[in-house]
Amino acid sequence: MKEAVEEGEVEEGEAEEGEEAIEAEVEAEEAEEPVEEEEVKEEIAEEVEEEKEAEKAKKEEEVEEIVEERVYTIPLGRAWISPRKKRAPRAVSLVKSFIQRHMKPEALVVSNELNERIWGRGIEKPPRKIRVRAVKDKEGTVTLHLAEGD
Repeated sequence: MKEAVEEGEVEEGEAEEGEEAIEAEVEAEEAEEPVEEEEVKEEIAEEVEEEKEAEKAKKEEEVEEIVEERVYTIPLGRAWISPRKKRAPRAVSLVKSFIQRHMKPEALVVSNELNERIWGRGIEKPPRKIRVRAVKDKEGTVTLHLAEGD
């Protein structure tokens, strides 16, 4: 529009009116946006609440599925007989073999926190012993967690 004003095709008053109209439209759109943002925020809050309720329901189902739960202190001293670079993997296998012998699981799952504790000081220096909470569910799957005291 400024070019048209410079060329003399459009008068200056008309150019200003066009710009004012555009600014008014932009302001009207901006005024409508907060209402939409509030609605979006409400929808998000409702979705979050639904997700929390779903998580609670899952936790209740998990609690009902537990058949057996035991806490063991597993000695890992035999892992230290191995070469330095094989100690942490041997410690993990010792934990698995101990649980196989004591709980007779269909399947065995080692939690991330337990694995991180074993590997926490590197491959060469696993712990000498570790407390483990073993949870057996209906299907016979045993999940190993770090005991809460550690």
